[in-house]
Amino acid sequence: MTTLSRRKFIRLAGAAGASSVLASLGWGLSGCQKSAKKARVVIVGGGFGGATCAKYIRRWDPSIEVTLIERMTTFSTCPFSNAVIGGIRNLNDITHNYNALRQKYGVNVVHGNVIEVDPVKRRVAMEGGMAHDYDRLVISPGIDFRWDAIEGYDEATSATLPHAWKAGTQTQTLRDQLVSMEDGGTVIIVAPPNPFRCPPGPYERASLIAHYLKENKPKSKILILDAKEKFSKQPLFVQGWEKLYPGMIEWVGSNKGGEIVRVDAQAMTVYDKFDTAHKGNVINIIPPQKAASIAHTMGLVNNDGWAPVNQTTFESTQHKDIHIIGDASIAGKMPKSGFAANSQGKVCAAAVVSAINNKTMPPPSYVNTCYSLVSPDYGISVAAVYNIQNGTISTIEGAGGVSPADADDVFRKKEAEYAVGWYQSITSDIFS
Repeated sequence: MTTLSRRKFIRLAGAAGASSVLASLGWGLSGCQKSAKKARVVIVGGGFGGATCAKYIRRWDPSIEVTLIERMTTFSTCPFSNAVIGGIRNLNDITHNYNALRQKYGVNVVHGNVIEVDPVKRRVAMEGGMAHDYDRLVISPGIDFRWDAIEGYDEATSATLPHAWKAGTQTQTLRDQLVSMEDGGTVIIVAPPNPFRCPPGPYERASLIAHYLKENKPKSKILILDAKEKFSKQPLFVQGWEKLYPGMIEWVGSNKGGEIVRVDAQAMTVYDKFDTAHKGNVINIIPPQKAASIAHTMGLVNNDGWAPVNQTTFESTQHKDIHIIGDASIAGKMPKSGFAANSQGKVCAAAVVSAINNKTMPPPSYVNTCYSLVSPDYGISVAAVYNIQNGTISTIEGAGGVSPADADDVFRKKEAEYAVGWYQSITSDIFS
């Protein structure tokens, strides 16, 4: 594996698309073209991981019957949902359908709720009586929230104090609350402990909310109360905040009162572990997270609430012939991100096609890049390439990297353009 420079990685990831990145790394199936029998694969979850896996199984072996079960008829992406909250995009811009998977790749896309999975009979049962038999099952369910982690905050309360960490209705709710807030108000963002979906996400959200406030409600403030002592790309975010939004954003780490333990939704107040009250006009609480409930009901998770897998094939260590990909899985050094799930979806597709064809799976490579917009014209990024080392997904030293701290305005604008290009290429890779 040759070292891949950060600049080359960014160019490949942002301009050429996720599938081209994998191809450029020499990653392939080595002859898996058509299975000896008509095998059946069921995939539960149609996000970055599941939809990718469905498409690439069909691409690499069209004889395999693939059924993708997704509760929603359209998919709104968490990537670029912060741009909707900040008023740069609208919800339609980040919402995608499954037409290409059906019509172009022959995936049987079924919408509805899974109520039971029988790993002995190899059957997935759905509400309404429909059932789907499988030879291999892929679960890509995403995350759920630990509703008992913060006193006074539960699913019902999130209608008033939105998390907006599953894109869609909650995204629009938070946007509408910002629009309704009077100038001079305080926006509180409660950031969760690790691990959680999209590590830089809360801080990009603060940035794009600040962009909106600076232009429309400049007397307002943003307070980030964080359960951690440090966060992803922290020096780059702080540098951008000081340059673009001086005095508008305040970040408080756990040791200084950032960890929130109690919420009074009626009083629009949150309380930290020192029982200090923080009152906001808009409060965005991003709760602690775990693998989605289906992974729990199937017995696929460990005591920490996440699903352990064979990190080469993403096959569950709990149940044979069941794979778990995306945010729900424990994937070594890979973060819980959309690009990571996309990469894992392709690796899992290769594992499934190889197993069905009785082929040896080629050694996998994994990639991730994460762009963050500090403003529409100011981007920062982190990128990495991974491989298997001693059975664990590990970072390849020298491949990828983070945006330079001394970059000029032209470079930051280019990174923002790359972010848009990345989003267009990865969503096209999955949904087109």
